Amino acid sequence: MSPIELRATAGLAGIYGLRMFGMFIILPVFAFYAEHLPGGSNYTLVGIALGAYGLTQAILQIPFGWLSDRIGRKPVIYIGLILFAAGSFVAASATDIYWVIFGRIIQGAGAISAAVMALAADLTREEHRTKAMATIGMTIGATFALSLIVAPALNRLIGVPGIFAMTGVLALLAMAVVYKIIPNPLISRFHSDTEASSGRFGNVLHNPELLRLDFGVFALHAVLMALWLVVPLSLRKSGLAVDSHWQVYLPVLLFSMVLIVPAIIYAEKKAKLKPVFVIAVAVLLASQVLLAYTFESLWGTTAALLVFFAAFNLLEATLPSLISKIAPVGAKGTAIGVYSSVQFLGAFTGATAGGYLFEHHGSSALFAFCGILLALWLLFAATMKAPAAVRTRMYHVEEMDTGKASGLSRQLAALPGVHEALVLASEGVAYLKVDMRGFDEEGVVQLLGGEA
Repeated sequence: MSPIELRATAGLAGIYGLRMFGMFIILPVFAFYAEHLPGGSNYTLVGIALGAYGLTQAILQIPFGWLSDRIGRKPVIYIGLILFAAGSFVAASATDIYWVIFGRIIQGAGAISAAVMALAADLTREEHRTKAMATIGMTIGATFALSLIVAPALNRLIGVPGIFAMTGVLALLAMAVVYKIIPNPLISRFHSDTEASSGRFGNVLHNPELLRLDFGVFALHAVLMALWLVVPLSLRKSGLAVDSHWQVYLPVLLFSMVLIVPAIIYAEKKAKLKPVFVIAVAVLLASQVLLAYTFESLWGTTAALLVFFAAFNLLEATLPSLISKIAPVGAKGTAIGVYSSVQFLGAFTGATAGGYLFEHHGSSALFAFCGILLALWLLFAATMKAPAAVRTRMYHVEEMDTGKASGLSRQLAALPGVHEALVLASEGVAYLKVDMRGFDEEGVVQLLGGEA
């Protein structure tokens, strides 16, 4: 990657991670803070406060991406960061749970994910775009882990209002990063691999395999958010001081990461993605049983969390890979847009439903809700088609009319190891879905006139 591409990738990854940090960091401590807020004794409202950002994020993410095509990437990112900062300051100054909910709704309205990805596509060449997207995507996992570890310490030092205010200040500082560090693209155009197209929704929403994955990420994040209503309370009831909860989260997260590496390598190298995926969903379901039976036991909850996060991190890593393998090459961005929106909707639903069930029926009902969602997902996962062992490759193409692009698509699709090919003249890109073991890249380069 060139210095400009590296700078753009690092800067955008930082901005993306900052937003997610602001969303995640209150998860381990918010239930304790809410106990001292008017209305905070109602766990339905606590759940809504935790998940409210997901609703506005789900609604606005794709439209903000489209808006960035019209008025520019950076203006949309500025708008989103201002909204996020405003929501953070509203939540920081909240005098009751309702104002926190309002602040979280505004935070979620700063839905800049699609605009960030589109800007990254504008600033990177086709052959390096996958690396840039992977780098930005990796910040989610790193940010989530960091937020769980530092939240208890920050809560002790500045409290939850201080945490909200801090994330608001960081969002304003991020605007300076966008202005000073991230380059302005020479050309800004639509990218099928990163942006949603209204004309492609039919391809995505009528694909049963993609819908299974969409339900999966909905269930995954619904369960994640529901658990943050009870896990911190379980640790406190087991006798662990709130400020010391990081002593559970840190080793659990680190060890879970170590556990999943061999599984990911095996799944990709041996083309065993489906069986590994199905086992991970089954393990995630088992973790709910363990959590239900070990509630208020420190060692039991810690062991159950290790099982949960090992499966969660594995699924979080494999789901985007499955989307890329299954989505038609020209609809990948649309598939990812729908997937991301459903993910945030799952976060809202899980936190809200979890809060209601915990309020009215106790922790057993919450775990049962999570178990039912995961049992359904296990059924969908077990009956899905095994994905082909393919990867997406992109190549730059010169300007041409649509007729020539269509003919070139057919020629590329006929090459050894190519499962699917699409040349989009308007984007200057050839998208290929290839089997890396039998792929003749030299033939592609020759067909494209030696320019890849």
